[in-house]
Amino acid sequence: MLKLIKILLLFILLISTAVYAQQSHEKDPELVQNNINYWIAQSKLELENFNYFKAKKNLDNALELAIIADNKKSLGIIHAVKGKIELVIEEEDNAIKSLNKAIEIQRIINDNANLGNSYKTFGDVYLAKKDYYSALDSYTAAKSKFQEEELNQELAETLLAEGKTYYQLKNYKNARDIIEQALAMAKKYDYYNLQSEALINHAKVYNKLSNNEKALQAVLEGLQIAKLYKQTNVSNQGLLIASDLYNKLEQYKLSRDYLKAHLNLSDSIRGLTKIKSSRNQKAEFRLNAEIEKNNEIIQKLEKAEDDKNLNAFISILSVALITILALLTLSLYKNNNIRLKTNNMLHKKNGELIIAKEKAELASKTKANFLSTVTHELRTPLYAVTGLSNMLLDENPRPEQVQHLKSLKFSGDYLLTFINDILQINKIEANKVNVEPESFSLKKKIKNIILALNNSALDNNIKIHLEYEKELPEFFIADQLKISQILINLVGNSIKFTKNGDIWIRVYKIEEEGKIYTLRFEIEDNGIGISQEKQDHMFESFSQGSIQINRKYGGTGLGLSIVKGLIDILKGTIYVKSELNKGTTFYFEIPLEQTNIIEAEETKVAYFDGNTDDIDLSKVKILVVEDNKINQMITKKILTKMELKCDIVDNGEEAVERIRNNDYNIILMDIHMPGISGMEATKRVREFDKDLTIFALTAVTIEDKMQEFDEAGFTDIIPKPFKQEEFEKKLYNALTNKNKVPETNA
Repeated sequence: MLKLIKILLLFILLISTAVYAQQSHEKDPELVQNNINYWIAQSKLELENFNYFKAKKNLDNALELAIIADNKKSLGIIHAVKGKIELVIEEEDNAIKSLNKAIEIQRIINDNANLGNSYKTFGDVYLAKKDYYSALDSYTAAKSKFQEEELNQELAETLLAEGKTYYQLKNYKNARDIIEQALAMAKKYDYYNLQSEALINHAKVYNKLSNNEKALQAVLEGLQIAKLYKQTNVSNQGLLIASDLYNKLEQYKLSRDYLKAHLNLSDSIRGLTKIKSSRNQKAEFRLNAEIEKNNEIIQKLEKAEDDKNLNAFISILSVALITILALLTLSLYKNNNIRLKTNNMLHKKNGELIIAKEKAELASKTKANFLSTVTHELRTPLYAVTGLSNMLLDENPRPEQVQHLKSLKFSGDYLLTFINDILQINKIEANKVNVEPESFSLKKKIKNIILALNNSALDNNIKIHLEYEKELPEFFIADQLKISQILINLVGNSIKFTKNGDIWIRVYKIEEEGKIYTLRFEIEDNGIGISQEKQDHMFESFSQGSIQINRKYGGTGLGLSIVKGLIDILKGTIYVKSELNKGTTFYFEIPLEQTNIIEAEETKVAYFDGNTDDIDLSKVKILVVEDNKINQMITKKILTKMELKCDIVDNGEEAVERIRNNDYNIILMDIHMPGISGMEATKRVREFDKDLTIFALTAVTIEDKMQEFDEAGFTDIIPKPFKQEEFEKKLYNALTNKNKVPETNA
């Protein structure tokens, strides 16, 4: 009896230790994940062996663990695999429910790779239900995710499934083109299993298109690959197609031989299925036998336990309780120590992160201020460069000087574009870009962009094509200015790197939820392409393909960085696929709200378009407030050319006094001057003259200072360096808007 007690005591101790170890393991995320992965893998294995219900049971085990661990990614995978199983056992409606659950989770956590697989399975379900158009929509969504994640095998499989769907719709030309794409990818990446299946399906399509030679060539090549890699089902299908083709070609002996081979292989497949089924039954029988043995052992133990001495039972129970309590105490002690260490570590790391965050914010603010200052200082001399270039070109220069002056003007314009790009990047990084949605025609907007860029395209002998999905609505609510910036940058980029080629702009729907459409834009060219190693850095600032490309084609390397920033602001994504010397395709997807409201007519800028003879220019008097001597000279020359008289002062205090004591029609006020600024001078003028036209001549970023200009009382703004035509029109417009030109003092 004593020996029995010792054995039972040791048994309880081992059981307690095992329970403790199991509880510890259950709390270990890595072990929990391993268990989840194990059950999912087992489920897939059972699925391959036709044990569908066992596969579902394994998934239920995985699902229970994933729910406890709140593992979203695993939950999405489990529901997706469950949908696959339900598709195989012809429970399509249940499959749709499972896949909807999977997609809902995968969208939230941005698990794009598995989301693509779920969309692909959704397509297979709709194909089984013969809802072919819904299947095509699902395959399109799947392709988008696989392209984004560069999952080439999954993309090729989806293309093949899409081709099969078009075959069922009897749209054999589309089926041929799409299967051709799948076959090309299979050959490129050596996906032999997929290659053979694509060839067999290609043969089916060519058979329907009455191209028996190509059909026979495809099926024989497919059969050869299928035989080499032991693809029984693919071979069986190919043999039947080959038999049919030889029959059409009146080669009846070959037709009978292939048909006989098909029938023999079909018998073998059915036999193999029966064997697998038989093996499963034997395994189940052995499992039931083991369960019976275990039940007998349990019954014997229970009977032996009834015969135990009550005191021995109490002793064993007491020892067991003490052991369990000791283990629990040890566990609590260890957990408490771990918690204390973790808390200390978290506090330390949190402090380090706060310091790092403050340093990053300070660095970002310093950079923003530096860029703002530098760009302002650059704009001021640029006013002189562009202004003097325009003047000299208008003053009948010698023929040999014209080209030099045009080059100088081009350099000034290029530098101004560069400065504007830097400011745009700076604003994006500082989160100072606001989204301004409005109703507009997307199709019309894209056509206008093509029209604007067409001259540049023609210079490079390029033709631009637009493919706008027929069923896609025309009007949307979005920030059309930012969409224009994105498209102009991407299309302009394609024009720059393409010679004697084509550019395709495609727009089509990826998803639709209520009025929110997720649209995909594709800009494809057949230009010089981008190497794989350079694609990883395409969207970084100042990044181009190489120094040689920079020198040959020019550019700042900021355009794609701006595009990426704007697309992020619009809650979209962008990615690129390219091959050297073959071309480049940029893809971006953004959500837009569909509307039936037609866009409002664009309000024209109030530039002067009347007759200057209606204005008595001899009585017009203008005051130029500018401290830079070169800028004074340029502005005076422009005004003189316009037959307008002006006075010039170089500081704000004198400007206020001149305005107080004279009748001026227009004031051209610089912002940054010694003494009081142009802002302060304008505020003082508004104290005694509310109606005087005061233009701000400024080199600062207008968007950032707009509110300050309004509060100071400026009539309008003319940014430096300005285009002379716009400058003249704004002045003439201001003069004609006056009810009466005041008499000037003698």
